[in-house]
Amino acid sequence: MQTRQLGRTDLHLTPLGFGAWAIGGGNWVFGWGSQDDRDSIAAIREALELGINWIDTAAVYGLGRSEEVVARALEGVSPRPLIFTKCGRVWNERREVGKDISAASIRRECEASLRRLGVETIDLYQIHWPEPDERIEEGWTEINRLRTEGKVRWVGVSNFNAAQLERAERIAPVASLQPPYSMLRREIEPAVLPWCAAHRTGVIVYSPMQSGLLTGAWTHERLSALPADDWRRDKNRHFQEPLFSRNLRLVEVLRGIALRLGATPGQIALSWTLRHPAVTAAIVGARRAGQLRELLPAAGLKLAPEDLAAIDAFLADNPE
Repeated sequence: MQTRQLGRTDLHLTPLGFGAWAIGGGNWVFGWGSQDDRDSIAAIREALELGINWIDTAAVYGLGRSEEVVARALEGVSPRPLIFTKCGRVWNERREVGKDISAASIRRECEASLRRLGVETIDLYQIHWPEPDERIEEGWTEINRLRTEGKVRWVGVSNFNAAQLERAERIAPVASLQPPYSMLRREIEPAVLPWCAAHRTGVIVYSPMQSGLLTGAWTHERLSALPADDWRRDKNRHFQEPLFSRNLRLVEVLRGIALRLGATPGQIALSWTLRHPAVTAAIVGARRAGQLRELLPAAGLKLAPEDLAAIDAFLADNPE
């Protein structure tokens, strides 16, 4: 599988990477419902067999569980994939999640992630959210100190806007940005993606299929059956009416394009995201073996101008 260089770094990524948010399971504020670790491990190992060379996780996913499962999946694996994780979301004994990007907290989180992942160095360490905003400079200075010490190879950010990226860049180069990006969430197009292109900051996007909504597998019946501890049930507006029904109609547009190309709606959604020249790669979550295999052809799929126009026309005619 061809790779793409991540900005100014020496990291070369496959266009799709394994996203480990959902394998953190349920029983926390942004959980995805119950998850069998054996299924998670099988999904990760299949991703590696398919040629995917990077895994993205975070300390907060499952409150440490995701990082631990990634470590178990990689036992005995050689060569090892690149491992990316994040800091800035912390939790207490009551499993309540808070925001902290102070220097002391970032250092504690890094040490804990190194232990859970079973590695000496994290390939890409990212500030998960720019919150609290007034601590951005302190947090970015500390995460770069960790890089100087050799605990992490490269440092990036997630969910930063252009102004926040500029503040960080004044202290040290921002190797990468991880923003949400899909045909349903295009907020980064006017300012953020141009900033990244101008500064040679790599972009790895999350939720390119809008938390699975654009795969073509969703119905009203499936939505009503979501478990109470799946965050999409009441915290993701794209899964709420009237947007949910509008989004299902968009999937039918994607299905029509997919039929002509011998593809699937999910592959079309991923190809749409990867088409942008400022996007390096996309994170794709998988909870069991087989899911990534089905989506992998998206990396080589090219949408025609008329396909892009059809998607834009639907969204223009059916605004939020």
